[in-house]
Order: sequence, then structure tokens, then C-alpha cells
Amino acid sequence: MKDFGNNDDGNDGYDLIVIGAGSAGFSAAITAADAGKRVALVGYGTIGGTCVNVGCVPSKTMIRAAEAIHGAYAAKRFPGLSGHAKVEEWKVLIQSKDDLVATLRQKKYADLLPEYAGVDYIDAGPARLVEGGVTVGGRTLTAPKLIIATGGRPVLPTIDGIEEIGALDSTSLLELETLPDSLIFIGAGYIGAELAQMISRMGVKVTLVARSRLLPGAEPEVSEALADAFTAEGITLLTGLSYDSVLRDEADVTLRVIRDGEAIEVTADHLVSTAGRRANTEGMGLEEIGVETNARGAIVIGDDMQTTVPGIFAAGDVTDRDQFVYMAAYGAKLAVKNAVLGEAHHYDNSVMPWVVFSDPQVAGVGLSEQHARDAGFDVKTSIVPLDQVPRALAARDTRGLIKLVADRKTDRLLGGQIIAPEGSDAIQTLVMALKFGMTTQALGETIFPYLTTVEGLKLAAQTFDMDVAKLSCCAG
Repeated sequence: MKDFGNNDDGNDGYDLIVIGAGSAGFSAAITAADAGKRVALVGYGTIGGTCVNVGCVPSKTMIRAAEAIHGAYAAKRFPGLSGHAKVEEWKVLIQSKDDLVATLRQKKYADLLPEYAGVDYIDAGPARLVEGGVTVGGRTLTAPKLIIATGGRPVLPTIDGIEEIGALDSTSLLELETLPDSLIFIGAGYIGAELAQMISRMGVKVTLVARSRLLPGAEPEVSEALADAFTAEGITLLTGLSYDSVLRDEADVTLRVIRDGEAIEVTADHLVSTAGRRANTEGMGLEEIGVETNARGAIVIGDDMQTTVPGIFAAGDVTDRDQFVYMAAYGAKLAVKNAVLGEAHHYDNSVMPWVVFSDPQVAGVGLSEQHARDAGFDVKTSIVPLDQVPRALAARDTRGLIKLVADRKTDRLLGGQIIAPEGSDAIQTLVMALKFGMTTQALGETIFPYLTTVEGLKLAAQTFDMDVAKLSCCAG
């Protein structure tokens, strides 16, 4: 197969073309510009990509707003406090969210471009790959190397009738002008879990429906704990089923599912699909030039971030790798270093943390128990419920647990997951423990500050060898 860069017709002086102006695209362009390379950054549509515009930033600010007005658990833990039954200022919250998005998009993307003299930003329409470069807006750009970072988008699951009902997705949900009375969510992964709980706390009646279980990628004990928390807040969970059909009448949407051979119908004002995403690769000419994609359109890459065509690299949600903004930026940096700086880096997600911003939060790193067994390890595990963690007792919120996975032969930590109100901050300590090959004994002997959630990691490590319920508060 011909190398992408074997084109001697001139290259406009560019060392690198980057297609996509989101997190991965900007990471690639900035990394190359910092190394003295000249870059053509080809954008299309709103600058900034998924994270700042329709993903991380808008969803997390709305989740925080929902936490602020939610009083169900506060009222139980601290008598005398009460929460709001419904948010009447939905439009105000949406406008506040939009203002934050616009500010960050300008500050962290548009305003950065003039700071990098080596980057030419080209927004003239969609790009299409050709031999040795790309065409965009009637112009052909050439360069010896190319990075594709065009991201992904929500897609509807295959259910009879879903195309006709006007289903919402994670973007359009947060653009509603009025707050509905009821919603059905299809898909119980991290996006569905976060948004379903958020909107439920705004006073909306929520039914969350999924083929598998809540957070199917999490440990079963973690999934069960979050399901208990959701149920306690009034969210209806329907899991372990298959989809039959969906239809809309003048007033409502009705979803028909099959569970254990029985048909169940759920009705609500709207249906929200959070059941999947697809890479933005259509119409780019990938097949013609030889770039391989998988069944969901994602670009197949090697550990060096290179596609099946030498000289063409890819990073972020457009690839078949981890769909997190920090991994997109990480992968893009590797792609630049390998593509135009002559280095040889390999993508490594072995100690990649992940977080679900539910309440309690869910976070993990490394191998789950099942993945560790599948990898051939002689596995041992420990579980500490939060009612054994002093911080949780003092905060009057013991929803959750900590689970650690280790190699029985070497005692080396292999992974772990946390479900706790402050789980997102606690997980990074476990990341460092795995990164430097700590054993459970070493983690259990490490000094942790008292009355912190992260102290639960020490207790979970000690649980491999003792009953921490028999320890006094600071005796660990």
C-alpha cells in the first residue's frame, strides 16, 4: 500500500494536516506547533468538538445544578433540611449552561488559535481525503502526514418506530425549552446514568431502560449499589430486556419491551436515547484511500495511533479506542510525536481512570475481577462497604463500596472500583498505586489522612488480610 505522504507535487509548506477541531484536534495542532511544525487545522461546524459544546461541560454543570437543588438524602441525613420537588427555573439553568459553554469555547479554543503562529485554522466545509492530502472548500491541502480527529455523535438504537417519534439524545435533552413531566431513557451506560439521575432530580418522572444492567461495564456489586441509590430516589429501572417497538400518539411516547417473555409498556412525554455513539467518518473518502473502519464506523488504529494507511493517524472518538476527552488529547499527542517528530510512542490505557458523575460517583481503574480472570490471573478481591469508612459515617452517607482486585500469587494490585459520593477524586490514588506496581500490603501500610474517602482504599487493602470492622477509628 502506498504511503500517504508519497506525493511530490508540493505540500503548501504544511508538515501536518489535522482534520477536526475538537479536543483531539487541538491537542494535535498545539503539540505540533510547539515543536515548530506548520499545521493546517481543518474544522467543520462549531469549534471545540463534543466535550465543551455538548458533552462534558454542559452535562456536568447541569448535574451540579441538580445536586444543589436535590434534598431527598439531605433531608434524611440532616433532619430539618428539605429539598425542592421541581425546578421552576429550568430556562435559567439552560441559559447559564449555554453561557458557560460559550465562554469556555471562546477561551479554550477560538482564542487559543492566535497564540500558535504555526497553525492555520481552515473552516470551509467538510474535508475529504485524497492521495497525499485533503480537499476542503474547493481547495486541496497537502502534507506528508495527516491526523483524523473528527469525533463521534449519538445514534439511535435499532427499534421499530424510533425514527418516527422524535427521540431526544444527550444533546437535545439539554436544549429543551421546558421541563417535561416524564421521560424514558434507553441505555444505562455512563451517559444514560448521569443524565437520568440529573433530570430526575429536577422533578421529572424517569424510567431507565436497558438490555443489560445499570453500568454494564462496572463491577456487579458497584452496579447493584448504584441501582439501589437510583431506586431510592424514585427512578424506575427496567433492565435485562429486549426492545420491541416505540410509537407516539398526540400526547405521549410508548415504549414496548419484552422481559422474561412478558411484554411491558412504558409511557412518558419523551424518549431519550443514550444507547450508543458512532464515529464521524462518513463522506470522508476513507474507504477509497484504504483506511479501515469497524462496524460502527470507527477508524481502526494500531498502538502507534497509525491507521491501515502509512502516514495517516487518528485520535479521539473517531477511533476504536477509549471515548474520554483526556484519552483523546493523550492519543493525539502520541500521534503527533510519532507522525512528525520521529518518535515511537505506544498508546497505553492500562492505568486509565474513568468516572461516572452520578451520585454516588462511580470510578475505576485497571482490571475488573472478570477481566483479571479472563487474563489468566489467580485473582483475589476485597470489598469494603462505605459503612466501614469513617468519612462516610461522619457525612451520614454510606451509599457505596470499594472493591479491589489483586494477583493472589504476587499480591500486586490489578484494579479497583469505587462507588462513593467523592469517588471521582479518590480514584487517582489507586491510579498511582497501579502505575507503580504496589501490592495490597504496601497500600494497606500507607498512611492516609483520617476522615477522607480515599482512606477507604487503605481499608480495602487491609481487608484482604483482616476484618477492618474490628479496628478502632485510627488503628489502621
